Amino acid sequence: MAEKSFKYVILGGGVAAGYAAREFAKQGVQPGELAIISKEAVAPYERPALSKAYLFPEGAARLPGFHVCVGSGGERLLPEWYKAKGIELILSTEIVKADLPANTLVSAAGETFKYQILIIATGSTVIKLTDFGVQGADAKNIFYLREIDDADKLVEAIKAKKNGKAVIVGGGYIGLELGAALKINNLDVSMVYPEPWCMPRLFTSGIAAFYEGYYANKGIKIIKGTVAVGFTSDSNGEVKEVQLKDGRVLEADIVVVGVGGRPLTALFKGQVEEETGGIKTDAFFKTSVPTVYAVGDVATFPLKLYNELRRVEHVDHARKSAEQAVKAIKGLEKGQSVYEYDYLPYFYSRSFDLAWQFYGDNVGDTVLFGDNNPQSPKPKFGSYWIKDGKVVGAFLEGGSAEENQAIAKVAKLQPKAENLDALAKEGLAFACKI
Repeated sequence: MAEKSFKYVILGGGVAAGYAAREFAKQGVQPGELAIISKEAVAPYERPALSKAYLFPEGAARLPGFHVCVGSGGERLLPEWYKAKGIELILSTEIVKADLPANTLVSAAGETFKYQILIIATGSTVIKLTDFGVQGADAKNIFYLREIDDADKLVEAIKAKKNGKAVIVGGGYIGLELGAALKINNLDVSMVYPEPWCMPRLFTSGIAAFYEGYYANKGIKIIKGTVAVGFTSDSNGEVKEVQLKDGRVLEADIVVVGVGGRPLTALFKGQVEEETGGIKTDAFFKTSVPTVYAVGDVATFPLKLYNELRRVEHVDHARKSAEQAVKAIKGLEKGQSVYEYDYLPYFYSRSFDLAWQFYGDNVGDTVLFGDNNPQSPKPKFGSYWIKDGKVVGAFLEGGSAEENQAIAKVAKLQPKAENLDALAKEGLAFACKI
């Protein structure tokens, strides 16, 4: 098969790829210099839409509406945009071999792609229950959500199982967002997770109590402290029941599993330095191989604010790390210096009428403030995390744009807060005066 050569290749077609392409166009790229190779069939899009507006029963989001870079208020990059910029979109192409010393990628169809600079933007893949040999986990209508194809299959099932029973396995990001989306579609929803409360990687028990109460008020059944250990299916092979470790059995027409992901780094094993499950990079996202950069979910990078190496799985970091890598690549070519990546961790979510934002680090003591009554018509509450007498993290539900900016500023500046009772009393006002 013919070999194709490019100056720059972005491997992966998710959020990071789209934002990297936009930055290349800004910095100046010649037609034919840049290619994006993606196993998906569509141009890069804003992945968070899949667990939110894509599943709405009315006014649902559809492509081309959420191609990058609309998620950060930028221009929407339609397939024609790439064409106009001379950027080659190589879609529906799975790379099965990466030879970094030879600057070569090989596809499942046997095509060879050569590059001078490679940006690894492969993201994560979902962890599946079949990976653990869970009995019956290969039944029809058990779904995972990562790509647009997954979302399309779930939409079809929602239509086919009108007013049916849905079981969400997992109480993290995906679990909470999908629980809301399926309830909005009038399904009878149960959520199952092993932890003592939802979103344990970020939420405190006080924060979680609000969301669990709110979801219960919406009619969602929450089952904590147990896991799905098996599934039964009907004569069509469609899932019928979820068996729980505690002996309970839940009826199910649809099951959606959200139990985490793992970075897609297998192609590069042994060829590049790794750290804490990701590909180790410097503050410019350059790896131990000088011609290779890694961005987004797969990168373990120096988090300057906390003076440590960290891997961050979130769309905000995917966008910003991609832009940083391209600035560094082009800066090196032009002999210009580029600032080191100085990232403030940021996470957010929206479900029902709720919207929260979190900035910083969730370590140390916590202080809960505001109205966190799930029955309130307009709840607004938050939490601070305090370590070594300083505020290092801040969370806010129901905040305005200005208030969210205030908690971001607090997390970045880390002001002193020695008296936790006084901080709890002051609440949001503390952030707004910084």
